[in-house]
Amino acid sequence: AEENITDKASFAWISQLRYYWQEDDREKHNLWVKCVQTSFPYGYEYLGNSMRLVITPLTDTCYITLMGAQSLSLGGAPAGPAGTGKTET
Repeated sequence: AEENITDKASFAWISQLRYYWQEDDREKHNLWVKCVQTSFPYGYEYLGNSMRLVITPLTDTCYITLMGAQSLSLGGAPAGPAGTGKTET
């Protein structure tokens, strides 16, 4: 809303971590997590108290990078100083 995004294909929109209810390949509705061109079925894992996480451009970049790596069957290991939100992300 703040950036006046009107196109659903805009990078400013698709680069956000988004959640959608969609039908899967077994014709059952499931929650999907999407970011850029990557989508995964939501795993219903415990996320903890995520309200304290401050979302920054670096957090968004971390989500984009880790989801892209996971879609390629790779992993990721965020590194940095203590207290920068690695565990929360």
